[in-house]
Amino acid sequence: MAKPSSADGRTRSSVQIFIVVGLCCFFYILGAWQRSGFGKGDSIALEITKRETDCNIVPNLSFDSHHAGEVSKIDEFESKSKVFEACDAQYTDYTPCQDQRRAMTFPRENMNYRERHCPPEEEKLHCLIPAPKGYVTPFPWPKSRDYVPYANAPYKSLTVEKAIQNWIQYEGNVFRFPGGGTQFPQGADKYIDQLASVIPIKDGTVRTALDTGCGVASWGAYLWSRNVIAMSFAPRDSHEAQVQFALERGVPAVIGVLGTIKLPYPYAAFDMAHCSRCLIPWGANGGIYMMEVDRVLRPGGYWVLSGPPINWKVNYKAWQRPREDLEEEQRKIEETAKLLCWEKKSEKSEIAVWQKTLDTESCRSRQEDSSVKFCESTDANDVWYKKMEACITPSPKVSGDLKPFPDRLYAIPPRISGGSVPGVSVETYQEDKEQWKKHVNAYKRINRLLDSGRYRNIMDMNAGLGSFAAAIQSSKLWVMNVVPTIAEKSTLGVIYERGLIGIYHDWCEAFSTYPRTYDLIHSHGLFSLYKDTCNIEDILLEMDRILRPEGAVIFRDEVDILIKVKKLVEGMKWDTKLVDHEDGPLVPEKVLIAVKQYWVTNGTSTQ
Repeated sequence: MAKPSSADGRTRSSVQIFIVVGLCCFFYILGAWQRSGFGKGDSIALEITKRETDCNIVPNLSFDSHHAGEVSKIDEFESKSKVFEACDAQYTDYTPCQDQRRAMTFPRENMNYRERHCPPEEEKLHCLIPAPKGYVTPFPWPKSRDYVPYANAPYKSLTVEKAIQNWIQYEGNVFRFPGGGTQFPQGADKYIDQLASVIPIKDGTVRTALDTGCGVASWGAYLWSRNVIAMSFAPRDSHEAQVQFALERGVPAVIGVLGTIKLPYPYAAFDMAHCSRCLIPWGANGGIYMMEVDRVLRPGGYWVLSGPPINWKVNYKAWQRPREDLEEEQRKIEETAKLLCWEKKSEKSEIAVWQKTLDTESCRSRQEDSSVKFCESTDANDVWYKKMEACITPSPKVSGDLKPFPDRLYAIPPRISGGSVPGVSVETYQEDKEQWKKHVNAYKRINRLLDSGRYRNIMDMNAGLGSFAAAIQSSKLWVMNVVPTIAEKSTLGVIYERGLIGIYHDWCEAFSTYPRTYDLIHSHGLFSLYKDTCNIEDILLEMDRILRPEGAVIFRDEVDILIKVKKLVEGMKWDTKLVDHEDGPLVPEKVLIAVKQYWVTNGTSTQ
């Protein structure tokens, strides 16, 4: 479309309205063509197409960007966008930093080989990871909790290996997840009821949970209906695709392991941690793994251990393990729990529950009397590729109590009120909260599918204080809040105090997830942050890897950076539209909306 004359105000206005209506309706049409469930249109899409497409255009949100002239000039006169080719079909489920072949070259001791081992620069792929043939958009939540299309993760090994444990069943062209687990073959709901008799799950006191060795994450899936959000992790190992299944179900999960490196979470983050036959040797190596759980567990938080060696006197025959080994294993666990000032609240059947003390000062005195080793690091959040140590992380003093969820979502987080995040005051936090409410309202005017349930798995690549996630909060979705390791402020602890979840990550490397695991990605200021640190192309290729076909991306950044991004992603089979900041064309920060096209592999070649 030719650029209208600036002298013709009416023509410019009509063009702007035309573009606004066009992009708004574009998302309605997009919904109608979602390849969801079994066919080429799901119930959400059909419902949307039946509605009257009244876009409620906001006058001060101009889709004909103030910099449209420069953008079109670049498109017209500069060289064409680089076209990225599709990778070979063998890379359909490629996880760069957990590649199976590379993993086998590392030591097996303490699960080192299952940790992150990223490819060197010369081995990085510079192509687009294809979706498998027959790939469809996952079912909407809550149906996705129970059903996953077979074509999306065509791995049947767990249906055989875990058949009697009710993990997963193959039925026609879908996998069905009955909600069972190794320790809860009768279903996760009944198991959670048992935990709720000891742990205050119902009243919002427990909101964030960590599931170590999560399997297909049925525990986290069934906690969702109780307003508890679990961060689940498991290694990429012989249980092929367990984390992939979790994310296809719409449950938060990452590839990870308790090995030699600290967990990528802040201190005192979780209200509850859980292990259900997770095969972690809790009593080994001087209690190092329990000490790492203690670091990320909030004072007053709960640790659940079900399965061996709990109640070994009754269960050792069924487990077919020597009594002496189980007795020694539990003795070491009890000994470490005492050092950490965890009080055992319950031990029934094969389930034990401990609570971390709230009286951190009294605990510190007892620990000093026991001559335990305290960690020397002055920053308990400095964890990226840092080795775990058999030492206790001192609990820092925190100002204020956490409110039950959902009140804590907008309450002043204790780390803010206590001044634990330099440069972030109560006033700064309040301003950030209101600013992101405004931004998200603008996003919803652009993309009406945003809170329809179409986007379940959402990622914020540069989450700040978590205000984007707070503003978009809904039972229909969850947000993986990523705090870059090079960010000026370490804010992930604040995000957890708001009842949200997240992770530390360096975007110069691949994220710990499978391909096609996020429906929507939000990137605010990320490319400004990384412009002098690593290759923008690598970050965009990683975004393409983890984004589902027909998934959406919202970039918010400086216009010059977004022009470069736009040019690159148009060579990646993405459709884009650059729009103004909601405050008008004079604001240098702009918004780039992108949608990944649907395409799949075709055998060993791609199409």
